[in-house]
Amino acid sequence: MQVQGRLLLLALILLAATAEAGKNKKEKAKKDGSECEDWRWGPCVPNSKDCGLGYREGTCKDESRKLKCKIPCNWKKKFGADCKYKFESWGGCSTQTGVKTRSGILKKALYNAQCEEIVYVTKPCSSKIKSKSKGQSPPLLS
Repeated sequence: MQVQGRLLLLALILLAATAEAGKNKKEKAKKDGSECEDWRWGPCVPNSKDCGLGYREGTCKDESRKLKCKIPCNWKKKFGADCKYKFESWGGCSTQTGVKTRSGILKKALYNAQCEEIVYVTKPCSSKIKSKSKGQSPPLLS
């Protein structure tokens, strides 16, 4: 009976601690944040060159803020770093143009970014011919 009582007490202590931790996070967000709910955020502007760490500016009524942000260096510059797409597999190689194409459907637009619903990407066809015998060694001669 004592073991059950201790387990119940331990469960109550853990529940209280988790509730208190959640309350502290909410209070911290309110202290940091403002009452304004209609923030308009600009694009992420890198500190140097065209990728890496940077900042984005936001405005709401007469308030303004800067948030740290990061633009990956392999991002699709054409679409912007705040537009996330789900891409299909690459299509076949066009012998006329020498490129292959695939399309992407908008998955998420971050910070109210203006994104196209469907985008198309092309890349040059590979001139390499992949060998089908990967991982196999040639037969040994005796």
